[in-house]
Formats: sequence, structure tokens, C-alpha cells
Amino acid sequence: MECQDYGLNRSVERRNLNLNPLQRGGVLPKEARVALYEFSDGYSVCDYCAGRLDEISKPAISSFLEDMARFINIDIARTVHGAREGKFAVMHALCNPGDTIIVDGNAHYTTHLAAERNGLEIIEVPNSSHPEYIINPEKYREVLENSIDEGKEIKLAVLTHVDGNYGNLTDATRIGKITADNNIPLLLNCAYSMGRLPIDAKKMNVDFVVGSGHKSMAASGPIGILGIREEWAAKILERSKRHQVKELEMLGCTSRGAPIATLMASFPHVIDRVNSWKDEIKKTRHFVKRLEEIEGVTQIGVKPTEHDLVRFETPGFDEIAQNHPRKGFFLYEELKKRNIVGIKRGQTKWFKCSVYGFTKEQIDYISLSFKEIAEKNR
Repeated sequence: MECQDYGLNRSVERRNLNLNPLQRGGVLPKEARVALYEFSDGYSVCDYCAGRLDEISKPAISSFLEDMARFINIDIARTVHGAREGKFAVMHALCNPGDTIIVDGNAHYTTHLAAERNGLEIIEVPNSSHPEYIINPEKYREVLENSIDEGKEIKLAVLTHVDGNYGNLTDATRIGKITADNNIPLLLNCAYSMGRLPIDAKKMNVDFVVGSGHKSMAASGPIGILGIREEWAAKILERSKRHQVKELEMLGCTSRGAPIATLMASFPHVIDRVNSWKDEIKKTRHFVKRLEEIEGVTQIGVKPTEHDLVRFETPGFDEIAQNHPRKGFFLYEELKKRNIVGIKRGQTKWFKCSVYGFTKEQIDYISLSFKEIAEKNR
């Protein structure tokens, strides 16, 4: 059989400035690239496993998970295959089909899928709509307490810490107090925050926290983190009756090989960069200011932004697209000429982007490129 070329090459992304917010927090430092090579074989961390991934001491997965729990201030940490698998595990352990959970209106689609796969009913807390799309803590309280007053038994509350559409940072501490006052366990989705900004699960009154290694913790992935408060450990980490060493919700073991090896290798780098979060916000706000100087470009979501993921409405670029011979593809192609990628092909009405990890000089180059493209084609 002759094998075809499957296009397994990312030279375009590697050689250019990539604005894709899905990928900015997942860029590996050199230490993780070494680990990627060393542990690239399938079950390469399992050479000294006695049956539990979280108890492996060579490489030091067991002590890494203890350090991770301290890093996010939670009692217990486990790796999962991604934030979505962490959400599913919590829902599956706490709820039965037909039960009801409350979810914020900016929730990631995987929150909905995890609930649907578990056969759960969702009550949604609406956001404030255009242009800010805020999840207001008092609105969360209102929806939660009204649901309880109507006789609904809420088994779990889910909150998106930073959403993937607008980059809004919710007030998790206030909402955590609201759910605690109503004796409802809270699951905080930190896919876009854990590994980028400081997380203190206990201070925020959350019972469970999930994060994404490949999205925000400089790991090759797919891999995620599930943090659990001690009082829920017996429920979430229940052992199999037939295979007593294995934890049911983890299906025995989760990430093996390169995902967990790169997560571990990147950990010192992640700890260091979290301490620079205020600098990243300062750079992002500078970028937003420069882009909003372009006619027909406006940031939506909370202003000033509190996260590196930003969304722009760009009717100015869309107007250009109407008369351009390449239509909506012109913006992607003009950016690519300037070694800038990450904006989707054909997208001119709006786009999301991130300059996380770039230098100020790179950010100035990117913003100037957008300005030049607008002026050239207007």
C-alpha cells in the first residue's frame, strides 16, 4: 500500500505570529519540547506503574499532582483528557439522569455536551447581551434561588471563569459564596484561566475546578486538570468493586505519555508566567487600544478587558470585503503576507484573537499591520 501525504506539518503556524486564542497558552517551552521527544511513545510514563497513574513516582507524577493541587489551592488534583472530561466526571459522579444543574450563559459547548451525555436538565443564567455579555453574580443568584423556590433540586452549579467567546472574567468568588449559601456544589471551568492567571479554588468557594493543559498550561495535550475538595473525594474518586485499585470516573487511568510529560515539564514555566499576568493584561489592553484606532473596529465584552482573549466587531473590514476581489479572504491573505496567522479564512465581520506571550514590539507590529491593511484597501 502506498501511503499518502497527510499534511502533518505546521510550518505556517510555527514560522509566523499566531493570534489564535486557542493556541497562545499552549505554546511549549524548550523543556517541554525535550519531554515531548523523550515520552513520545504511547504508554511511556507507565514503566514503573503499579496500577495507578497518580501514584507513579518515576517520573514523579504523584508529587507533581500534589504540587498542582497547591498551585490552584485545592485538596486533590487529577489529570484528565481535557477540561470537558473533568466536567463530565463531576456531573456523572454527582448526578443521575433527569437531574438539574445550573449553568452560566457564556458556558463552553462542552459543558452542554457533558450535561447532555449525562442526561441532565440545564437551567441557564443569561448574560447581559450585546455588547458586554456579562454574567452578573446577582443574576446568577436570582436564577438559582428562583429555581429552588419553584421546587427544582439543583444538583450542581457550573460557572465559566473566562469564556471562550468574549474573554470575560467572571466574579467567581461572589458566585461561589452564592452557591455555598444555597448548599449547591460549584464547578469552575478554568480552561482559559488556569495556567495563565492565579487560581485560588478555596478562596473562590469552589468545590471542583477544571483546567486545560493544551489550551492554557503549555502542554502538548490533550490533557486537563481536575481539582477536587476533600469532602467530595470519596464521591468523585470512588474505586471499582472489581478492580479495586482503579478510580471509576478516571476509567482507571487518564493521560499517559507525551501529554502528561509535557505538562510536568512546563510546570515551572507556567508558575513563572502566572506571576506576570498583570503584564499580559497591560499588553493586551495596549493592543486593543491600537486596533480600536482603526475605523470600524470595536472590542466587545467587558471593557477594559481582563483577559488576553479579545473579540472585535469589524464592520470596517467587512465593508472592504464587499468590494474586494478576494471578498472575505482578503484579510487572512493580507495578514499572512505579513507573517501573521490565526484569524480564520473568510472572517471579516468579527474575529477573536490573543497576543498572549508576545513582546510589545511584536504586538506593535501586529497592530500596525491591521492598520496598514485597512488603509491600503479602504
